[in-house]
Amino acid sequence: MDKARLEAQLAQLPLYQYAFIRTEELVFSDRVRYICETECPMYNTTWACPPAVGSPQACRERVERFDEGLMIATITEVSDIANIQETLDTRAAHEEITRQVAALVKQQADETLTLSTEACAHCEHCTWPHAPCRFPERMFPCVESHCILVTDLAEKHNIDFLAAGNIVTWFSLILYR
Repeated sequence: MDKARLEAQLAQLPLYQYAFIRTEELVFSDRVRYICETECPMYNTTWACPPAVGSPQACRERVERFDEGLMIATITEVSDIANIQETLDTRAAHEEITRQVAALVKQQADETLTLSTEACAHCEHCTWPHAPCRFPERMFPCVESHCILVTDLAEKHNIDFLAAGNIVTWFSLILYR
């Protein structure tokens, strides 16, 4: 990976912060999956979320096939951080940037795995669990679905995520080899 070349390309994008990471730094917790199961309305509704992404162990094994990755963060401001719908509506812009960064990483990597914020919004109605995903190449599973403590990784790399006021911080991981 030519990190200098990639960083020059990243400088052209509206990223808040980013960090090159080693997958051995990741902290996995089944508690993150439990939150998916008990608090997220997307649980068991799309291919990007549990249980469609596989067991916590299968997700961890998928991630650990990669040695390195790139963590990216974007920020956006909303009028009311407590308005969940307004906050979620800002996710599409982050996903577009994630697509751009993933494409840049893919230019230099043999294999990638992109995890993002998606509960997948490509189709009006997901085919889960009755048929295969219509667009698997466009769907990025949710980072949390893979039991990864994103905030722990952000702290390790001094990426700010607790902005004051009505600032939303979104994260993605692009793992590569």
